[in-house]
Amino acid sequence: MKDAQKRLISIGFLVVALLLPLLFRKNAYSMILLTTIVLYGVLTTAWNIIGGMAGQLDLAAGAYLGLGAFTSGTLLIRWNITPWVGMIAGGLVATLFAIAVGFPLFRFHIREVWYALSSAALVEVLRVVFLMWEEIGGPVERFLPFHTFSLYHLRFASYIPYYYIMLGLLVIALLVNRRIRRTRLGYYLLSLGDDEDAAEVLGVNARAYKLRALVIYAFIVGITGSIYACLYGFIHPMVFSSPISLEVAILGIVGGMGIPFGPLLASVILVSAREFLRASIGGQLESLYLAIYAVVLIVIALFKPRGLAVLIQDVYARIRAVLSSAEGRTNL
Repeated sequence: MKDAQKRLISIGFLVVALLLPLLFRKNAYSMILLTTIVLYGVLTTAWNIIGGMAGQLDLAAGAYLGLGAFTSGTLLIRWNITPWVGMIAGGLVATLFAIAVGFPLFRFHIREVWYALSSAALVEVLRVVFLMWEEIGGPVERFLPFHTFSLYHLRFASYIPYYYIMLGLLVIALLVNRRIRRTRLGYYLLSLGDDEDAAEVLGVNARAYKLRALVIYAFIVGITGSIYACLYGFIHPMVFSSPISLEVAILGIVGGMGIPFGPLLASVILVSAREFLRASIGGQLESLYLAIYAVVLIVIALFKPRGLAVLIQDVYARIRAVLSSAEGRTNL
């Protein structure tokens, strides 16, 4: 696909995304669903940097999300510091935590399943720590100041502003992915994801480049955590969620590892399906929607293990081939 065509398609999807709230502005459930889809789109697109490109099965998205939420939420509740500042602070706190954890893991070549287990453990450790740390955490929800409309406090009575803020963050995450793939960092990360030992033999500093990928990923997720706290209006240690971490990784893998729009595609399709199933049959047959959701994931893994993005690319290539063939016969 040529760059001009990709750019045109991207602009078309962006225009559709910008216009969606006009169709659903009177339906609060539809707006929170759209916002949730975009939220997962940001998380999975950020995960693609460390998981898709560098090949590290990171399960710590819940940790960085929670650190961003608690940093921004605490600054707002205690000192009335705007979340616009808090989100940067949250991103930096998540980044520092990622460096503190990632440096020794990469230094001692912890990878594959051991890296996955180590990163998953971080989420549970932080959840317990913040449950016990009553000064800023504790077992009780801490509510953010309520305002019907306040840009300073990032608090709104409608979900529409949160949708647009999250959409802006999604665009930034996609541009970061696209930029990385076209730089030396992206080529090195892809080589590490393909065969780390071979890349190191060729002179790639695996520890340094994987740490860079982890920092970028953690910073974006930390910023997202600040918006997440404002969206739901409170902070609680349960935001350090292992299910969120696992689902982000699943969506990243199913969407297509290393492909910038792949994780977003999986988020749009699978999160929509999950919420539809939850709303339609979740109340009648408890947890049945989880079984159906699992079946969908298994089918995708069996028949298109390289991801949904590759499926879309193959379909597009076949359509182009058919149109080109038809055009050639017409010219004859």
